[in-house]
Amino acid sequence: MYYKVNGVTGKLTGATSAAYAPQGLRATVPAEPTPMIFAAPTKVVSEKGAPVEYLGINKVPEWQKLFQKSDGIPVHLKRGIMDKLLYRTTMGLTIGGTLYCLMALYIAAQPRKPQ
Repeated sequence: MYYKVNGVTGKLTGATSAAYAPQGLRATVPAEPTPMIFAAPTKVVSEKGAPVEYLGINKVPEWQKLFQKSDGIPVHLKRGIMDKLLYRTTMGLTIGGTLYCLMALYIAAQPRKPQ
């Protein structure tokens, strides 16, 4: 025999199979599979079990050549103007934030003037 909690008394009472199928939760099987959530697949699915072809070009060898070239330029600046701009912006914001924090600590450390 199965048991469930009575909503009125708050005690356990005998139940039939309704204890395993509460209201609102019904075992349903969708008639169709759910649609894909990605806009474009990353692989082309073959029909006869042939190897899968990937869409796009493998750029890893190109990136390896670029980043492993010993030309004296740091790795984080090898891609040109945008890397330099991002680096300098990051350094400027870091230094500015540090100065702002130090100024705020200095102001907070000053005693208040009596009124």
